[in-house]
Amino acid sequence: MSRFCLLVPALLLVAGGCAEKGELDETGGVSAVRSACPSVGVPAGTGDVTLFDPPGARTADAIDVAALMTNVRSTCDSSGAQVNTAVTFEIDARRRDTSAPRDVVLPYFITVVQGGNAVVAKRVSRLSVHFDAGQARVRATGTASASVDRAAATLPDDVRKRLTQKRKAGGEDAAVDPLSRPDVRQAVLRATFEALVGFQLTEDQLRYNATR
Repeated sequence: MSRFCLLVPALLLVAGGCAEKGELDETGGVSAVRSACPSVGVPAGTGDVTLFDPPGARTADAIDVAALMTNVRSTCDSSGAQVNTAVTFEIDARRRDTSAPRDVVLPYFITVVQGGNAVVAKRVSRLSVHFDAGQARVRATGTASASVDRAAATLPDDVRKRLTQKRKAGGEDAAVDPLSRPDVRQAVLRATFEALVGFQLTEDQLRYNATR
């Protein structure tokens, strides 16, 4: 896995390698580890879904099925030309009417976001949740995967050098954050990717999650 240390201004790169993320380095500064692997998470408002019966109702007694996405985990392989991320998650679902067996299909997505706001890829899948007769709650496991071009997730050498160059206390550039420079900041954003998973919601479902 390719990674290097990003140090805040006035701090020196740790001799012999990188300190762990958030740890103090030998110069008394704080190091942060950057990897080609995308960060993985759930976008706000998409981690749960509520189905109503009748569909137009929005009261608590009309809730038919409610599901929550939890335990999102990932593994990443950045050894090749493509950075491949495998994501697993669990869905905890509950239903109101337990009188008969039932299968509920819940659509979910994985999307790759570049620079914090540009969606460069998206895939929608479906997970079937099965309830036995008399069963009110069930847990199911879902999977998703994402791929990012390694070259796109790698900082140019000149930007990397500017971020990791040694800075001496009292020096002219010691108090200057390299990320305050627009060209450096944009280069870091372009090389920063996220793999985000969540329920594929309708506009009404998104509105309900945002306003309840």
